[in-house]
Amino acid sequence: MAASELYTKYARVWIPDPEEVWKSAELLKDYKPGDKVLQLRLEEGKDLEYCLDPKTKELPPLRNPDILVGENDLTALSYLHEPAVLHNLKVRFIDSKLIYTYCGIVLVAINPYEQLPIYGEDIINAYSGQNMGDMDPHIFAVAEEAYKQMARDERNQSIIVSGESGAGKTVSAKYAMRYFATVSGSASEANVEEKVLASNPIMESIGNAKTTRNDNSSRFGKYIEIGFDKRYRIIGANMRTYLLEKSRVVFQAEEERNYHIFYQLCASAALPEFKTLRLGNANYFHYTKQGGSPVIDGVDDAKEMVNTRQACTLLGISDSYQMGIFRILAGILHLGNVEFASRDSDSCTVPPKHEPLTIFCDLMGVEYEEMAHWLCHRKLATATETYIKPISKLHAINARDALAKHIYANLFNWIVDHVNKALHATVKQHSFIGVLDIYGFETFEINSFEQFCINYANEKLQQQFNMHVFKLEQEEYMKEQIPWTLIDFYDNQPCINLIEAKMGVLDLLDEECKMPKGSDDSWAQKLYNTHLNKCALFEKPRLSNKAFIIKHFADKVEYQCEGFLEKNKDTVYEEQIKVLKSSKFKLLPELFQDEEKVLSPTSATPSGRVPLSRTAVKPAKARPGQASKEHKKTVGHQFRNSLHLLMETLNATTPHYVRCIKPNDFKFPFTFDEKRAVQQLRACGVLETIRISAAGFPSRWTYQEFFSRYRVLMKQRDVLGDRKQTCKNVLEKLIKDKDKYQFGKTKIFFRAGQVAYLEKIRADKLRAACIRIQKTIRGWLMRKKYMRMRKAAITIQRHVRGYQARCYAKFLRRTRAAITIQKFQRMYVVRKRYQCMRATTIALQALLRGYMVRNKYQMMLREHKTIIIQKHVRGWLARVHYRRTLKAIVYLQCCYRRMMAKRELKKLKIEARSVERYKKLHIGLENKIMQLQRKIDEQNKEYKSLLEKMSNLEITYSTETEKLRNDVERLRMSEEEAKNATNRVISLQEEIAKLRKELHQTQSEKKTIEEWADKYKHDTEQLVSELKEQNTLLKTEKEELNRRIHDQAREITESMERKLVEETKQLELDLNDERLRYQNLLNEFSRLEERYDDLKDEMNLMVSIPKPGHKRTDSTHSSNESEYTFSSEITEAEDLPVRMEQEPSEKKAPLDMSLFLKLQKRVTELEQEKQSLQNELDRKEEQALRAKAKEEERPPIRGAELEYESLKRQELESENKKLKNELNELQKALTETRAPEVTAPGAPAYRVLLDQLTSVSEELEVRKEEVLILRSQLVSQKEAIQPKNTMTDATLLLEDVQKMKDKGEIAQAYIGLKETNRLLESQLQSQKKSHENELESLRGEIQSLKEENNRQQQLLAQNLQLPPEARIEASLQHEITRLTNENLDLMEQLEKQDKTVRKLKKQLKVFAKKIGELEVGQMENISPGQIIDEPIRPVNIPRKEKDFQGMLEYKKEDEQKLVKNLILELKPRGVAVNLIPGLPAYILFMCVRHADYLNDDQKVRSLLTSTINGIKKVLKKRGDDFETVSFWLSNTCRFLHCLKQYSGEEGFMKHNTPRQNEHCLTNFDLAEYRQVLSDLAIQIYQQLVRVLENILQPMIVSGMLEHETIQGVSGVKPTGLRKRTSSIADEGTYTLDSIIRQLNSFHSVMCQHGMDPELIKQVVKQMFYIIGAVTLNNLLLRKDMCSWSKGMQIRYNVSQLEEWLRDKNLMNSGAKETLEPLIQAAQLLQVKKKTDEDAEAICSMCNALTTAQIVKVLNLYTPVNEFEERVLVSFIRTIQVRLRDRKDSPQLLMDAKHIFPVTFPFNPSSLALETIQIPASLGLGFISRV
Repeated sequence: MAASELYTKYARVWIPDPEEVWKSAELLKDYKPGDKVLQLRLEEGKDLEYCLDPKTKELPPLRNPDILVGENDLTALSYLHEPAVLHNLKVRFIDSKLIYTYCGIVLVAINPYEQLPIYGEDIINAYSGQNMGDMDPHIFAVAEEAYKQMARDERNQSIIVSGESGAGKTVSAKYAMRYFATVSGSASEANVEEKVLASNPIMESIGNAKTTRNDNSSRFGKYIEIGFDKRYRIIGANMRTYLLEKSRVVFQAEEERNYHIFYQLCASAALPEFKTLRLGNANYFHYTKQGGSPVIDGVDDAKEMVNTRQACTLLGISDSYQMGIFRILAGILHLGNVEFASRDSDSCTVPPKHEPLTIFCDLMGVEYEEMAHWLCHRKLATATETYIKPISKLHAINARDALAKHIYANLFNWIVDHVNKALHATVKQHSFIGVLDIYGFETFEINSFEQFCINYANEKLQQQFNMHVFKLEQEEYMKEQIPWTLIDFYDNQPCINLIEAKMGVLDLLDEECKMPKGSDDSWAQKLYNTHLNKCALFEKPRLSNKAFIIKHFADKVEYQCEGFLEKNKDTVYEEQIKVLKSSKFKLLPELFQDEEKVLSPTSATPSGRVPLSRTAVKPAKARPGQASKEHKKTVGHQFRNSLHLLMETLNATTPHYVRCIKPNDFKFPFTFDEKRAVQQLRACGVLETIRISAAGFPSRWTYQEFFSRYRVLMKQRDVLGDRKQTCKNVLEKLIKDKDKYQFGKTKIFFRAGQVAYLEKIRADKLRAACIRIQKTIRGWLMRKKYMRMRKAAITIQRHVRGYQARCYAKFLRRTRAAITIQKFQRMYVVRKRYQCMRATTIALQALLRGYMVRNKYQMMLREHKTIIIQKHVRGWLARVHYRRTLKAIVYLQCCYRRMMAKRELKKLKIEARSVERYKKLHIGLENKIMQLQRKIDEQNKEYKSLLEKMSNLEITYSTETEKLRNDVERLRMSEEEAKNATNRVISLQEEIAKLRKELHQTQSEKKTIEEWADKYKHDTEQLVSELKEQNTLLKTEKEELNRRIHDQAREITESMERKLVEETKQLELDLNDERLRYQNLLNEFSRLEERYDDLKDEMNLMVSIPKPGHKRTDSTHSSNESEYTFSSEITEAEDLPVRMEQEPSEKKAPLDMSLFLKLQKRVTELEQEKQSLQNELDRKEEQALRAKAKEEERPPIRGAELEYESLKRQELESENKKLKNELNELQKALTETRAPEVTAPGAPAYRVLLDQLTSVSEELEVRKEEVLILRSQLVSQKEAIQPKNTMTDATLLLEDVQKMKDKGEIAQAYIGLKETNRLLESQLQSQKKSHENELESLRGEIQSLKEENNRQQQLLAQNLQLPPEARIEASLQHEITRLTNENLDLMEQLEKQDKTVRKLKKQLKVFAKKIGELEVGQMENISPGQIIDEPIRPVNIPRKEKDFQGMLEYKKEDEQKLVKNLILELKPRGVAVNLIPGLPAYILFMCVRHADYLNDDQKVRSLLTSTINGIKKVLKKRGDDFETVSFWLSNTCRFLHCLKQYSGEEGFMKHNTPRQNEHCLTNFDLAEYRQVLSDLAIQIYQQLVRVLENILQPMIVSGMLEHETIQGVSGVKPTGLRKRTSSIADEGTYTLDSIIRQLNSFHSVMCQHGMDPELIKQVVKQMFYIIGAVTLNNLLLRKDMCSWSKGMQIRYNVSQLEEWLRDKNLMNSGAKETLEPLIQAAQLLQVKKKTDEDAEAICSMCNALTTAQIVKVLNLYTPVNEFEERVLVSFIRTIQVRLRDRKDSPQLLMDAKHIFPVTFPFNPSSLALETIQIPASLGLGFISRV
């Protein structure tokens, strides 16, 4: 399709405009080839005739469809030209508040001049790992692309940030480095990323300054290489600097500042350490006051100084070096204040003892006389001798400024060197990412050497940029295998040759610098002679012979030649440098130690920084060869070399471009100046990128995207199975010109404008379809409306006619009735009127008479009151006259006293003038004192105000209380008054009765007296009625007051209840916050544990071969050397010294140091515990060996001995318990009375204590004797039974019986049996002797107990010598401790022996019974023949079925095997699938129960510790497997519930069966281990959340946002070079079904593992929160997702998730509420967004979204089709105004990493422990059920 065919009526075009650069207009009629004028209408409604250029006949550029306006990528625009780019940037910047836009490979960043919340760590996490086109444009997206390409392509990367001063280059580079530091982390513990970021404040303070365009302008260029290791973690950095603006040190233009560091020093001059620098206000120094703007709004230089010093410390610059730096900088400031006095025109001097120079020399450590001399003189050398020549005042000032610039430049280089040393990588660098922050193209009214070098650098960068863009275009076409022609692009190589080639500008400048009498004028003439009229890029100004013009790629720039030679040579007198080198201040010579070293043109300094400001020093005498060496390298030459090095580095890397744009020159936020923007777009190469793209095929579609978008243009028969062929067939029909598109391998390439044409055809097709749909629907609606109206009309007519007939009949009846009514009514009216007139007349008479009497009474009353008023008025007038007279007298006194005071003041002022200078000298001290006094006063005021508030509150409370009391009192008084009034009424009634009696008696009196009596009676009655009314009124007031009091009481009660509810809610929130904080601390602790494990493993690897004699612990004891104890800390004693040696850097981190101290303390505890356990183990082994030896020596029969030991221990246990109870009672009695006399020797309590101990010892003796007597009786009873108790003897006897043949043999057997009995009797006698020996030993033990008792008594006596407060507690505590330990040891031994005794008793009874039966039965019932003929079989002794107690027994040495088989090697997918849910937890608890039953605290501790460590090890090994983590979370919780259920606490035993209550733990309280297990469960839960988050994370965006669940609802918009992830469901793409399948998998696994239902709900809630947060965050960062159709897709997806919750019966889990922000965001995309009512509805609907999120969604809302409308800016402003008072978080994104605090509600098990069977598949055959 020809381009001219698009210029039809209503087409919109862009026309040039002098103010707005480009204006939009609409064609009023079609354009025809040959027309010279276009009829246009501007947007404001004005008609215009646009004349075409008669030569070029070029048509104005077409405007893109509205649907493409505001695109993320400028290359997505169908029409690629300057006005389209400018308009798109303006719409995004002004309307949508978006500062970033892609332009192909370039990121365009517009400075908003406002802090935006788009750089937080949540934004960094959102962009991490994302493809560049999948998210909205951002500097983080460019940084992520560079980081990803570095890792993927194994190639170094560069980010080139350029732009004008004030465009935001430094900030962009800073954010890019922050992204790398946050995402990659560091490879060591030296916090390299923090050091990289810390270099920014240092470099900004010494290299940035305020200019008219920017408050923080970088006055140097820098290239920072951030080094990475093979794992792509930051290991170091390196910085190169370019062209520091040294002239700013000595001169600043109006409204500008010097470098920030000078003002930071002046602001911190009051600090004690800076007193020696003798600094003051910035306006005092010449070098800081020239700009007249020493303060930047919103910047605190003192705070910035603190940040600078902290950064220096972090980078390893010591305090001494820092003070040295500040000393040199202060010296530069004082040097600027040095003044010169002219002696004549050619000489000058420094005033004697000049204070600034004195301070300078003191700070620099140089001689005053030498520096003063060489500031005013210079040394000239000839062939034969040397002269010292004075210099003029002007030359002296220039020499002073040159020296200051030279010192500052060298100090700058020194600091950069030290920064690079601090950032230097300690390991080998694998790759790097470079960030280039360099000045953009500059052109001012006066352009000098600095602007020339800057524009030269930009020419080189622009050439590299053009070549890279051209290369990318070529690679894209070759990859897609489409033919293309060579694209012509601007090559600026001629301009570069003009500057740097042989005989170029720089070459001629260096040559002129070598001339003895070279000048700027002669250099200009050489330039004219060499290049004028020979090079098209070089011009001469018309009115100047000292300037030249170069045509750069961006614009023409006129350079003034004045100063070029001096700045290129950059000289300073050598004598001054020698004076500084001889300084006693050691840092100063360091700055000049490399002064005479000459660098090669192609090498850099060791730190990697290229020195661009190296100064050539003028020699005193020209030595052979010295001049050529020192003066060979000019500034221009050095800059050219460093620029070549930079270009070589950039060409060896993959570049990424960031172009910063300054929207206006006034720093107004979000204000867009089109003229300035266009200038910068032309200068930075963005338009060149657009031109190159537009010259080829800028629009690119994949076949699937094209098919999805333009399916509406295809007919059903056109759709084939092959998408590629379908697209080809359709395009051939739609676009006839085949040159307008090309088919690649995977994409279709379109020329500029073709996508707009396709969009127009699509819109026309959709519009026609809409019209047809509207036509049909409207016709159907109208027909339906007509039929409904016709039917309604007929019905209405029928009803109306019937109604009219009924109304007529009713009218006739009413007329007749009305006549009758009128007759009676008229009669009634006349009669009523007469009666009313009569009553009125009587009433008027009565009123008139009363009125006259009342008037007379009122007149009399007024006369009386008038007299009273006159009396008071006259008194008042007299008092006023008196006060006026008194006031006049006082005024006269004041005037006289004022006159006298003025005289006195005048005298005081005269006296004060003499001390005025003294006050000035101490004005600072006074100010400080005043400030301190003011601060004290303010604090006193605050204190007083708080006291006043408190007193006011108390007064208010007391007044309110008093007021209520007064009200109650007043009501009581009112009630009494009412009673009095009632009494008065009664008295009045009595008086009326008397009057009536008098009236009866005086009937004979005159009529006048009767009338008077009637009147008096009437008045009295009226008074009574008034009193009654008043009484009624008082009653009503009383009731009203009572009601008010009740209402107030009710309101107070309700308010208190509300406050109580609010406080309860607040406490719940605080509890959740505290729980969350605690769980976060656990998470951090587990992270530190893992980190420590990693460090320990690395150290173990470092220690390759153990030394000979290395001590290892016993295998059975290794579990005690665990990584987990009560405090859940991990350590090993052997590793700590190695760790301290290997990692000294950790001492710098306070967190690591505290962790180290904790670990060291824990090591000591573990060593002690280890030693005690080892000793106990050795003791146990010795006891076992002794017991074994005794068993070998003793006879096999031990039943009586065991029985005796059992009885003995029972007695001892009962005695110990009794003693413990008595001691507790005694302690309680003594603690209740703590008086000193009670505890004194001889006191009753003391005597009671001694008596108690004596009686206890005596009773113990008696008990021991009773035990011995009982034992001897038992032994004598057992001796007769014991020979029959062994299985071996019975078996031998049966075998012998079987072999007998006759009675003789039986007789012999009987005799043998007798002999055996005698033998057994002898053995029993020997056993009796051994028992007697043991009895003696027991007596010895009793004796030792007596001695112990005596010792305790002595100890008690010693304790009584202690102070009264401590003696009783000390003695009792010691005694209780001893007895408790003995009690525990005896109970432990007792239980072991009881178990053995019970077993042996049962065996003894069974064996004795069987032997007895066999002896009697065999001897009586068996005949001799049977004995001979039938062999007798051995009898099997069956075991009785045991009554299991729900315990599992294992040996101590099998503990590690138990942990290994049950925890470490147990696979959830293997053996554990068919197990009872929670079986490992039950097994472990049953083992704990058995250890508790044995009262073996070491075994309990060892088992629990090994269990916890085993779980942690298996989770560390397989922590990324969801099934493993879920399995052990379920078992850990079940183990925790078992410990609670069987703890014996009443709160946990409510749901237990009686049998389960019998299984409760009896000896140990494991509450501390329950807390440890709870912490472990929290850590496992957090790990589970992380695992499921890692699994769900890749699915969420694709499934919830990108995938079209409802096909055909959303269309694919045209995209640019940065292609987004396709929303079409390809193979491998995640869909909503994928998410639901994964949720089903999670749920089924958790249910299979028997996880608690409440815990499952919490996990599901967390999963849904992650889904909602990630989806919403991506929605807020993706403009293409904010559309109406996408809102429908999201709501459908959310409804599917809700359906899943309903299916799983999880609607009450709180998961749905976590999706509320996402639901409201989807609703926000779909609701109307036009009127104020819509705004009100949005504000009330979106209560779960923050204001920032609502505004962001509205700003990002983008129509997918032309039928949708954009959100107006005014509507967004309305929303912001309505939401202004809402208090919510300013954070834009939700915290997707947030984990809700987890709780583990107690869930008892109904499973009986004794019924649990252990499968053989677990390999636990070494444990037995008990």
